[in-house]
Amino acid sequence: MSQHQILNPADHAQLRIHTEAGAEFGDNVMASLAMPAEFREVQAHYPIVFRRDAETGKLAALALFGFEAGENLFLNGSTWEARYRPMAHAVQPFLIGRAAEEGAPPQVHVDMGHARVSATGEGMRVFDDTGTATPYLEAVANMLGDLDYSWHESDAFFTALETYELVEPFSLEVTLDNGSVQTLVGFQTIHEERLSALDGDALAALMAEGHLARIYMVLASLAQFGGLVARKNRRIALG
Repeated sequence: MSQHQILNPADHAQLRIHTEAGAEFGDNVMASLAMPAEFREVQAHYPIVFRRDAETGKLAALALFGFEAGENLFLNGSTWEARYRPMAHAVQPFLIGRAAEEGAPPQVHVDMGHARVSATGEGMRVFDDTGTATPYLEAVANMLGDLDYSWHESDAFFTALETYELVEPFSLEVTLDNGSVQTLVGFQTIHEERLSALDGDALAALMAEGHLARIYMVLASLAQFGGLVARKNRRIALG
């Protein structure tokens, strides 16, 4: 259960965080939110797909790690077999919080109920003996700042996709080496025919806002499905 607290040296002087990979630390997930600002890094390792919120209808982008809930095909024991992890996942158990006062600066919160919070005295310290943020916490704070900015900046990208009707539902069905069929449903991707049919003015507008490059990064990322299937076959073969 989540236990969000405002991070501060008075209450969290001895706080330590497990930074290694592991299912026991919450890495056994099939996907993570991915910000458009990090698509260049994400597409080099993971397929990027879109999901529409059932209540709000808003789009979000996801980096896929597996084909089903609780499956991370990049997780091998205590090793994450990719050079990059999406910010929303890598920054855990920290998150951005906002004070009630209008215009107040964002705050660093920590989820004390997260599995990465150490209860054994092991892990990376957050504050040193003087109560000063450690280099680890400074790096986390920088990532939180990037994540917060990227989250707000992403609205323009998703608005452009909606304006030009550039998303469509897709499904994936793959026959694995053992004969079983792996399916993936409920996601959306770029509608390539509509993208190709855009006129010069529309393409120029998308390019000027930086959206066009990110659209093509999403399309390029779909090639990573081949690697994901190969990982799934290896996982099955190893039992």
